[in-house]
Amino acid sequence: MENDGINADPIELEKFSQLAHRWWDPNSEFKPLHDINPLRLNYIDQLSGGLKGKIVVDVGCGGGILSEAMAARGAKTTGIDLSDKALKVAKLHLLESGQQVDYRKMTVEMLAKEQPHHFNIVTCMEMLEHVPDPASVIKACAQLTKPGGWVFFSTINRNPKSYLFAILGAEYILKLLPKGTHEYAKFIKPSELACMARAAGLTDAKIIGMTYNPLTKVYALEADTSVNYIMAFRA
Repeated sequence: MENDGINADPIELEKFSQLAHRWWDPNSEFKPLHDINPLRLNYIDQLSGGLKGKIVVDVGCGGGILSEAMAARGAKTTGIDLSDKALKVAKLHLLESGQQVDYRKMTVEMLAKEQPHHFNIVTCMEMLEHVPDPASVIKACAQLTKPGGWVFFSTINRNPKSYLFAILGAEYILKLLPKGTHEYAKFIKPSELACMARAAGLTDAKIIGMTYNPLTKVYALEADTSVNYIMAFRA
């Protein structure tokens, strides 16, 4: 549950802060994020009817990989995170890319109180499995969204295969991610995510899986949701 109004795990924040300077290195620990970014960007763009001209917020934006990409598609973009280091990296990278993103250090719950029903599109990618209270994040994302707007969540399913692939495979065998990046108990089944989203007033769930082929080293969006998946809802 929330601690002093902050729905965050200090250990998780520190884990990603230590790596912050490597966010934009496509060959670093964040290589998987760089590799999947075009896939999720296109999915958001297509399903939402186009990012151009939309008001969007990227919740848990980290170093800004998705935030910048949405801005480049013409969206008026805000990125929020609790990591000072990651946000500094994100802001510095704007000087290099020339994109415009409003980066702010705050929780999604804070922003929901400040700007309710303000955004056409809310994205919350690879974050739910790192917070103490994912239902609170989902509720806040719903509150941020304009009626008829879209909310996108990506996270990791919880089953033996996801443990094998997302933890043993990705962290220990293939070394795609640093060891300790994920905690199996925090993984979320699609049925659980859908239930929390419905409780938050979100509807029209759409789901697609994100797969990785270790032989070809290619990521793809397809029907297999057994490990990584994206769920989209309407407010």
